[in-house]
Amino acid sequence: FEIEKGWPGNFKFKVLNFKLLWTQVGLALSTFTDPLDVLFVPSHTLPLIRKPGLKTVLTVHDLGAKYLPQYHQLKQRLYLSFITSQQLSSATKLIAVSQATKDDLHKQIGIPTAKISVIYEGINQDLKPIKNDILRDILRQYDLSANNYFLFIGTIQPRKNLERLIRAYGKLFTPQAPKLVLAGSKGWLSDEIYKLPAQLKIASAVKFLGYVPDQHLPALYSGATAFVFPSLFEGFGLPVLEAMACRCPVITSNLSSLPEVAGRGAILVDPYSVDDISQAMSKVMNPEFRMKLQEKGFKQVKRFSWEKTARETLQILTQVGRG
Repeated sequence: FEIEKGWPGNFKFKVLNFKLLWTQVGLALSTFTDPLDVLFVPSHTLPLIRKPGLKTVLTVHDLGAKYLPQYHQLKQRLYLSFITSQQLSSATKLIAVSQATKDDLHKQIGIPTAKISVIYEGINQDLKPIKNDILRDILRQYDLSANNYFLFIGTIQPRKNLERLIRAYGKLFTPQAPKLVLAGSKGWLSDEIYKLPAQLKIASAVKFLGYVPDQHLPALYSGATAFVFPSLFEGFGLPVLEAMACRCPVITSNLSSLPEVAGRGAILVDPYSVDDISQAMSKVMNPEFRMKLQEKGFKQVKRFSWEKTARETLQILTQVGRG
């Protein structure tokens, strides 16, 4: 296969040609036909039927559907409920992407803590600040200028707490204030979010960019006054690290995994408090404070890398295989 080029000789690739039921049919069959020592699935879905005695390792990213069921579609809630109640308990080992997720697995599902290892996600090392003409040219495509907008990146949906973010921005809005820019695709139950700026009479200062290609994200982060991510629940919160890697000041929630990912490199706010979010946004408009926060965030992000994630994951797989 073309994908095999450049990989070491001890890597083997196999394409499972199942457009439907890939996990429950294609992968299930492979557990009987392939000589597997350990089955590693980097998302929490195992084949229900698999080779007896096969050791399995799953990565669990979050239990958001248990904490915020009103923000998940019924079919998604039912599926995730079945997965968490059956498959997580049957796996040999679980990898949680944060300590918060490990705690949730123990408290919500009763998984023994000894069965769960925490391995943080990484950050693309090529993600770096964009400057000068390149920054200016990319921002111009979105009718933006550097240091003149607050930024949110993610799916436009209630779980991201965007109604409170927009209300918080409305409290500090003046014609001279930075704009509020929300970049991301339309999500479930998002209609009220799109209507809110007009209701608050700040529609001219709030921009919905829709989907933004990955190659433009570093420029959007680099040019922002701050990245504001007041999500109600995250298993990890990768956009926080992406912003820090681009030397963008970060404001994020003091809930779920976000405090452990952000560390001392961000302003932590109560995501249920519009005033708390608004005060943090006002605070970061101070150039001296913003510069200090940039440096703290850039230091924090160096704690994370995909190479570290890979090494720690390999250690777990080796231990399970030998156990």
